[in-house]
Amino acid sequence: MDLEQIGELNEKLEKASCIEVLDFFLSNYPNSIAFASSFGVEDQVILQMLSCIKAQIKVFTLDTGRLFPETYDLFDNSNARYKIPIEVYFPDSREVETMVKTKGINLFYESIENRKLCCGIRKINPLKRALKGMDVWISGLRREQSPTRSEMKTVEWDALNGLMKINPLIEWTEAQTWDYIKEHNIPYNKLHDARFNSIGCQPCTRAILDGEDSRAGRWWWENPDTKECGLHKM
Repeated sequence: MDLEQIGELNEKLEKASCIEVLDFFLSNYPNSIAFASSFGVEDQVILQMLSCIKAQIKVFTLDTGRLFPETYDLFDNSNARYKIPIEVYFPDSREVETMVKTKGINLFYESIENRKLCCGIRKINPLKRALKGMDVWISGLRREQSPTRSEMKTVEWDALNGLMKINPLIEWTEAQTWDYIKEHNIPYNKLHDARFNSIGCQPCTRAILDGEDSRAGRWWWENPDTKECGLHKM
């Protein structure tokens, strides 16, 4: 798949709805497509849509070992509600042990380099294992979420993992997302009610303040232009 083909796919799907985008890739890549969920509201929307179309698809999540209890509660609720098995990928325990011994348990506060090391071990490496053998992975990214995502398209080439990444909700606003959640009574992380708009690992997430963008509570001590963990680096 080259960049020209990616461009053609984006043109083809320019006016497609989220479900139409999902249908297209499920039909064309039935045995090599996966959905990565972190249980954000966008991921909950996509999970609900997949359940409605009765998609046979690999669904997985990454457990970094430092998630909020509310995230685990939502995991259980989603499994019970949608009956779609969600596979869990954990970081390599030896890599975590070595990192903590050499850098400390909360190394990520000390430098961007340390934070990216932690994200790499706890998230990026497990993601690579989860995506092995896949041609397409689906994510819940929205362009409105942050400056680092403002240029993203529905279809991207993920050079890091060597496959296509599909963003069916890329054009959706936060208001649209919440309207859909409420309309369909979709379970969501209760931390959202306490102004935790974007929820990741517990030590790296805080509630947002008035006037801040939706991802301001993630790695809040960093510059907005650096605030990606590497999962969505093109």
